[in-house]
Amino acid sequence: MPTRRRVTTRTRPRAEAVRGDADVAGWLCVGVIGKPKGVRGAFRVTSYTARPEDILAYGPLRDGPDGRELALDVVETVKGGIVARLPGVGDRDAAEALRGAKLYLPRAALPEAEAGEYYHADLVGLAVELTGGAAFGTVRAVHDFGAGGLLEVAPAAGGETVYVPFTGEAVPEVDIAGGRLVIAPLADDAVDEETAG
Repeated sequence: MPTRRRVTTRTRPRAEAVRGDADVAGWLCVGVIGKPKGVRGAFRVTSYTARPEDILAYGPLRDGPDGRELALDVVETVKGGIVARLPGVGDRDAAEALRGAKLYLPRAALPEAEAGEYYHADLVGLAVELTGGAAFGTVRAVHDFGAGGLLEVAPAAGGETVYVPFTGEAVPEVDIAGGRLVIAPLADDAVDEETAG
């Protein structure tokens, strides 16, 4: 069984640049307001935290680093997020106007990741090297489609991004302070080298 690495904030399973990311230095996007629920101003919030209800556990959320503070009231927990209300948002139209708003926390509000745990924002942008030391590319995003974390890597040589399982075997070294991580050679590369010779 592969050794799994844990990522403490997760992304939605779509390739929209950088989720749970540092859109602005020192700030992390931890969620986004979704569609309204009902007619009295409630709305869904997609949470990028490991447990959806933890989105409110680290302090007040803002709708941008320089934006207003949002005092969300949780109505219920749903798959992948919460249903919430905001003071002054009393109907479906007002809730719809909030749709798509990103929710931010200062990076300093989050606890330090434990050994073997990483925040998505800390992984995105890292240089990727092969175990032999050759440069391979850059981490573009982190995804979890249900079977564990995947790093989306943009190859330095260009071309389509590749997905690397975020396991101890596939990613034997993560050096956040050094701005890099190391991946084991990809199976496709091995086949290409054999057929090229």
